[in-house]
Amino acid sequence: MNSDTKHDMNTAYPAMRECASQAARIATAVPAGRLTDPTPSAEWDVRALVNHLVLHTSHGLEHRARRTEMPGTLTARDFTADADWPERYGVALESAVTAWADPAVWEGDIGEGEGVTPAATVAVLMTLEMALHGWELARATGQEFRLSEGTAAFVLAVVDQYAEMYRQYDGFAEPLPIPASATTFDRALAASGRDPRWAAEGGADDQAGFAPTRSATEGTPSGRG
Repeated sequence: MNSDTKHDMNTAYPAMRECASQAARIATAVPAGRLTDPTPSAEWDVRALVNHLVLHTSHGLEHRARRTEMPGTLTARDFTADADWPERYGVALESAVTAWADPAVWEGDIGEGEGVTPAATVAVLMTLEMALHGWELARATGQEFRLSEGTAAFVLAVVDQYAEMYRQYDGFAEPLPIPASATTFDRALAASGRDPRWAAEGGADDQAGFAPTRSATEGTPSGRG
């Protein structure tokens, strides 16, 4: 893993909270009839994307903070089967983010054996999950995932730092070309192999030259999403 950049709670935690707020907002506006719609993550429909997002960025995030094992009943659960899943996700997400408010949680490692990862790195990668998959859910359901410039710059820095690792495990596609006028968050998306122009209806303006997006954590080592 590239560990050149040391993560600091003072910069990472505000980004986590902002990305969580956006993910919760997007979830509340997902129409019930859109669960089988396509998403920018070519292998997932909206239902699969929601289940991944809910599992890892709320339940998984809190279990990591508490250094407890996530129950198998959660990993096999279809969260969208509950009509009020967006509200439940918002509550679980807030609980998870609150668990990371304790500076002590950011110290030490999480996991065992080869899966051991510094707690701060786990927090940063899960924040990346919220941003990238939150954006995918927003686009798949006709919404916009909005980040402040500071948080967008944070996400871009994390993508740049860990892109090689993600591509090694098929978590990112190859980076996509982006115009010089692109926003900071669009640059982060393109660097992760996502097409910032992807749209729910008809796709991007020109998808022919872009590789399909994969999950941000698909195939990555245990404990990283």
